[in-house]
Amino acid sequence: MQSLTKKNYKNEFVANFKGDQSGDLSPRQTPGVLYSKAIPTPVPEPKLLAWTEDLAQDLGILKPDKEDVEILAGNKITESMLPYAACYAGHQFGNWAGQLGDGRAITLGEWENKGKTWELQLKGAGPTPYSRRADGRAVLRSSVREYLMSEAMHHLGVPTTRALSLVSSGEEILRDMFYNGNPEYEPGAIVMRTSSTFLRFGNYEILAARHEINNLQKLVNWTIDKFYPHISGENKIIRWYKEVIERTASLMVEWQRVGFVHGVMNTDNMSILGQTIDYGPFSFMDDYNPGFTPNTTDLPGRRYAFGNQPSVGYWNIGKLGNALLPLFDKSDELEDAMHVYEETFWGKYYEMMANKLGLDKVEKEDQALVAQFEKILSTINPDMTIFYQLLTNLPKDLSNEESILNYFEESFYEIPKGKEKASFLELIKKYQDRLEQNSISEKESLGKMEKANPRFVLRNYLLHQAIEELEDGKSGLFEKLRTALKDPYSKNHDEFFRKRPDWASEKAGCSMLSCSS
Repeated sequence: MQSLTKKNYKNEFVANFKGDQSGDLSPRQTPGVLYSKAIPTPVPEPKLLAWTEDLAQDLGILKPDKEDVEILAGNKITESMLPYAACYAGHQFGNWAGQLGDGRAITLGEWENKGKTWELQLKGAGPTPYSRRADGRAVLRSSVREYLMSEAMHHLGVPTTRALSLVSSGEEILRDMFYNGNPEYEPGAIVMRTSSTFLRFGNYEILAARHEINNLQKLVNWTIDKFYPHISGENKIIRWYKEVIERTASLMVEWQRVGFVHGVMNTDNMSILGQTIDYGPFSFMDDYNPGFTPNTTDLPGRRYAFGNQPSVGYWNIGKLGNALLPLFDKSDELEDAMHVYEETFWGKYYEMMANKLGLDKVEKEDQALVAQFEKILSTINPDMTIFYQLLTNLPKDLSNEESILNYFEESFYEIPKGKEKASFLELIKKYQDRLEQNSISEKESLGKMEKANPRFVLRNYLLHQAIEELEDGKSGLFEKLRTALKDPYSKNHDEFFRKRPDWASEKAGCSMLSCSS
């Protein structure tokens, strides 16, 4: 175990690639380089609000003392740190946006422990050359959301970046939460987040767009050697691309499993490792609705709605393939590789649904039942998390219509009537009949469902309440949520096992958010 202050940091990305070393933080285009030197801007009164002890243990980092908190706040860098902001581009809401880059994220260095390395990155530590007209800061609201949600996703078993610390800055930041001309001052904060790498599709897109083919070739080779060392040989780039496709498709399945909606699936927010990255206007679904998007910027098109996430993942993979095209003589191999996405997604999707429904497997004839679940749930809109919990513990003797409706009533925001009621009852009876045909035991079926269906998810209204309390200097709910998110499949935190309250449907920050969230 070592302290943040005394560690000798590695800087392999900086050492291997061209960067702008001027330290100039003024907004500008930076052709020919993959990053720019960016020293964090100090804050007046840093205070440690949260420290992720299990992650720190994995990384071998000692609990921070006062000097270490200065590092977590961006007030101090050590001699071995070479802080930088990465340069990348992206397609935003389907349109090419050109150069973007780390506008409010600064990587301090790479922490090595037991042969593994993690990037330590501060989010909200001040301006970089890629901040454009913004200040590079983050508010407590968005920082709490990222800190808690990235940890919640980790404990749900969803690939994700993680958050090591949350520090309040002691300054007020002006933010227009909904871009509607009503800015307000909010308390500032900084998150230190970690991952093996924060490379995203946009890092490759910008090099291709600028025709920096040597840089593109070098970055691709370095990515494979560093993060996909099992891939080698003459055809390693196409094999690597296929694995990135597989990881991305698998991630989409995991998001659908737990009801997570990212909200802003631009190519610059897609991790090259297949992790959930860049937490902004995200939300878990409350009532089941494939058309749900939590992002006000995504209206009215709902490009990034829950039901569209798998197809957007495919679209984004295609844009990565376009960026890699200069490294191939013909496009055939890249086009053929795209088939991997559909094969991976549907294979893993039906495996996931078999687990959620407690089935031995999903054969072709079962796919109609899965489709019927999706159709009926999207019609009656029950609470997704509560519905699947009730399904997990469905009593065998539940047979008459009234008892079935009464049993599932806890999950309904509105009791189904008429045709919707009849369709729902038919679905449950079909499902009961299918369970009778299972080739696995009831115990095995229950085990699959208990592992696939979370009982606790970090709902937006809970986050909003915790943020309001923290802004008032209270941390009770924040700490309760930190504890609950570590144990999302148990009944140990059933004080949170309830539907979204009516007031949260319309309250700002509980239902819809903006990209600044």
